[in-house]
Amino acid sequence: MMVVDKERCIGCGMCIKDCFPKDIEMKDGKAQINNVTCFKCGHCIAVCPTNAISIDEYNMDEVIEYEKEKFDIDPENLLNFIKFRRTIRQFKDQKVETEKINKIIEAGRFTGTAANLQDISYIVLRENLQELRKLTLKSLKNMGEYLLANLTPETMAYKRYAKMWIDMYKKYTEDPNSEDKLFFNAPVVIVVTANLQINGALASSNMELMTNALGLGTSFSGFFVKAANETKEIKDLLQVKEGKEIVTCMIVGYPDVKYKRTTPRKDPDISWK
Repeated sequence: MMVVDKERCIGCGMCIKDCFPKDIEMKDGKAQINNVTCFKCGHCIAVCPTNAISIDEYNMDEVIEYEKEKFDIDPENLLNFIKFRRTIRQFKDQKVETEKINKIIEAGRFTGTAANLQDISYIVLRENLQELRKLTLKSLKNMGEYLLANLTPETMAYKRYAKMWIDMYKKYTEDPNSEDKLFFNAPVVIVVTANLQINGALASSNMELMTNALGLGTSFSGFFVKAANETKEIKDLLQVKEGKEIVTCMIVGYPDVKYKRTTPRKDPDISWK
C-alpha cells in the first residue's frame, strides 16, 4: 500500500500531476492515495519534494536522493561505452565474485517493466554448467537433424546452423572437454526469465551494460534459449517458474581478450515523419 505522511505533505500536487493511473487526489489540502488503480510504479515517491510518500511492500531504505555528481552520465561517454561493447567468447579461467553477479542482477531489477510487473526472475548457474551443456547440445543436435530432414525454402537459411549443432554434439560426445562453443568455458551463466518477454529483454540489456562496467564480459546465447524453450529436461533442471519464459542466457566471465577500438555499423534506418 502507498502511504502519504500528512505531516510532511505540503499539498503541492506534484504527485497528482505525475500519477499516470490517476489514483491520487487532494483532500483537505493534502495528497491522498486511494490504492485502487495504483500499480506501485513509485513515481509519487520519486517526485515528492518533501519525501512524504512511502510504500509498505518494498524496502524504503533503497530510496536514494538525487545527487548530480552520482547520477548524471556524460552522454558522449555513454555512447562510446555502448559502441565499445563487444560480445565475448574468450574467457579467463577465473571465478566471478558473487558481489559482481548481484550487481548485474540489480541492474536488471531496477529496469522498468510493463505495468510495473517486476516479473523477472534470474537463474544463476555456476555448479551445473556441464550438465546443462550436455542437455543443450543434445537438444540442438535433435533440432538440427529434424531441420535437415525437413528443409523448406523458408528454413534453408538455417541449414548451416543445423550442421553446426550436429557437429557440436558429435565433438562433445567424442571428448566432453573439447572446445566449448556453447558456453565458451565461462564460469557463470545467468538465465533471465519473465512473464512478458519484453521485460526480460529490457532488463538483460541493462545487465549487459553493468557487466561491462564491472570489467566483465558477456555473450548472449540464442542457441541455448532456442534449445531450452523446447526441452522440458532443461526447464526442469533450471526449475523455471510456472508462467515464465526463458528470454535470454547471459554467459559471463572475465574476458581473455582486449579490444583496441570500436567497430563500424550499418547506417541507421530512420523514417522522419
